[in-house]
Amino acid sequence: MAVLEREGNAFDAAVAAGFVLQVVEPHFNGPGGDVSIVAHRAGTEDAVAVCGQGPMPMAATPERFAELGLDQIPGSGLLPACVPGAMGAWLRLLAEFGTKRLAEVLAPAIGYAESGFPVLPEMARAIETMSPLFNTEWPSSAQVYLPHGAAPPAGSRFSNPMLAETYRRLLGEAEAASADREEQLGAAHRAFYEGFAAEAIDKFVSAGPVLDATGRRNPGLLTGQDLAGWRPEVDRALHQPYRGVDVFKPGPWSQGPVFAQQLALLEGFPLGD
Repeated sequence: MAVLEREGNAFDAAVAAGFVLQVVEPHFNGPGGDVSIVAHRAGTEDAVAVCGQGPMPMAATPERFAELGLDQIPGSGLLPACVPGAMGAWLRLLAEFGTKRLAEVLAPAIGYAESGFPVLPEMARAIETMSPLFNTEWPSSAQVYLPHGAAPPAGSRFSNPMLAETYRRLLGEAEAASADREEQLGAAHRAFYEGFAAEAIDKFVSAGPVLDATGRRNPGLLTGQDLAGWRPEVDRALHQPYRGVDVFKPGPWSQGPVFAQQLALLEGFPLGD
């Protein structure tokens, strides 16, 4: 609402909310996660899909998993890590559909990360569940989410200064690159996917094996080169008419086509009865 009150459009507000969610819902969202976006501009008939689903690493081949003695990808640890698409997709949405500068849409997220926010019950439960693993296997996560050696209780004030600093550095490099809004957004993408963030991810993943769902310590496959080679695509969204309603979904990189097929099948059934 604050973005809309400052004459931002719906896309500006959505991007600001997306970054805030990375702070206040770290168990669901994060700069290392992904996002699928369907966007519709008023006055147009179609919608577009912004692909914030990064690909698997180039080294993630069947042969590589076979060398590790695995016939499926474990659900935790480093091996399932994909190129983090959320940051790039929010930046692309802002560049193509928004009107505000990066500083304006990042300000709320930076404020909450620095000054703190009340911990949601689900966040508290998630951190409590993960705390033994943080203490034994993920010390950097423990440093962030167990600031006093224990999970923060629901309703307590929690801050994430490291994440705030990441946002500030991203913004600083963007503003140092140019005074132009679009060029700043391009510089922010490069800072994350080719600069300091990509370098940190590459260094962390290559540091050594980590315990995962297999019960063993396996290495990661994601590299800085994987991040550098990715850009979020914007395509025409999948369109499926259904009983007078226009339904738009992302393409085959998502579950969208399956949903459209389900609607097409349901057309033949008298649901109204």
